Order: sequence, then structure tokens, then C-alpha cells
Amino acid sequence: MKRSFTDLVLRPTAFFAGLMGEKESVKIPALILLVSGIIGAATAYVVSGPSAKMMAGLMPGIETIIIITAVPVALIGVYIFWVIWTGVFYGLSYLFKGNGTFKRTLEVVGYGSLPQILGSLITLVISMLYIPRVVAPQLTNAAAENPQMIQDAVNALKNNPAMMEYNQIVSIVSILFIVWSANYWIFGLKYARNISLRDAAVCVCVPVVGMILIVMYTLIVM
Repeated sequence: MKRSFTDLVLRPTAFFAGLMGEKESVKIPALILLVSGIIGAATAYVVSGPSAKMMAGLMPGIETIIIITAVPVALIGVYIFWVIWTGVFYGLSYLFKGNGTFKRTLEVVGYGSLPQILGSLITLVISMLYIPRVVAPQLTNAAAENPQMIQDAVNALKNNPAMMEYNQIVSIVSILFIVWSANYWIFGLKYARNISLRDAAVCVCVPVVGMILIVMYTLIVM
């Protein structure tokens, strides 16, 4: 039976229940993560700009290195977190005697990450609006022999009003979309691991709430 993203968004229970009757495949979930990762890489390119400019006077070519490093790291990071979330949910579901393959869990977590595409797009737009307003301090060759100068510059960049506001908004967007994905992960895990909806909710909500608390703490101490 052919399934659509509309079914996933509007009828997640029926979507994942039907998916269990099909052969395990992570191709489409991997594509979902790829789209999200490409957008995230574009965001990383924009966001790395101020840091690259700040460090440009410290060492010839370091500006380019920072930017070209940030882009692939952002893309690969999406897949790393896909595996991490899957591993956490899969492991916790053992507490409720869950059974089902890791690949199937990986599949449903990938499908449940669909909202991250929209979240990544919104973050990219926010980045394009805020990051050009960030004025990065300029380091010189002298800073290479004075770590305190580098630390002061990093702190100045971090405490730049535009950067602080950007981080706050992006953190809120991140929380909203991880909660949206968590809704799908709960339904997907229920079927992938053959556990109750309540148990699936516990397996998903515990780590997700933990992540949200970390983000909120970071916002408070920022």
C-alpha cells in the first residue's frame, strides 16, 4: 500500500500501523534526513560567518577552514543524531519488553523527523535575518600568543545582542519542532517495538524532555 506524508502528518497511527506490514527500509527516512541536513548545512554556512571573520586575522586561510568544516559537520550531524535518538528509544523500550528490529526503529524515527525539514527552513530564514546584524570582533596575529584575547573575543561575539537574540529564538524553534517530531516518534515506536502507547510515550518523552531542559538551562545561563 502506497503511503504519503499526508498520512504521516494527519494519521500517524494508521501510517505506522500500515508500515509494519511492509518490508523494512530506511531509504525514504534517509532522504528526509538528507533534506533536513542540507538545509542545516546552509544554516551552518551562514552562522559560521561571524566566527570565521573574527578568526581571519589570526591565521591565513582559517576563515575558509571554519566555513568548509561547519557545513559537512552540520550535514553529518543530522545522521548521527538520527542514530542516537533511535538507540536511546530502542534501549529504553527494553524496559517494557519491546521487541522489533533496530532497523525498524531507525525507520520510524526517520519518518518522525519529517517536521525537522520545516524547522530547519525556519532556522535558516532566521539565520539570514539575524546573523548579518552580528558584528564580530577582529583578532590579529598577536592573539596567537595571548589566549585571553581570543577568549575575550569569543565572549564578545557570544554576548552580541543580535547573536543572543538569535540563539534564544532558534532554541525555541528547536524545542517546538522536537516536540512535534516526538509526537510521531511515540506512535512509530509503539508499532516498531510492539509496546503500548503509554510505554512508547515514556520511552520518547524522557529523553526529549531531558533535551528540552538542557536547552532551557542554556537559555537561562546564556
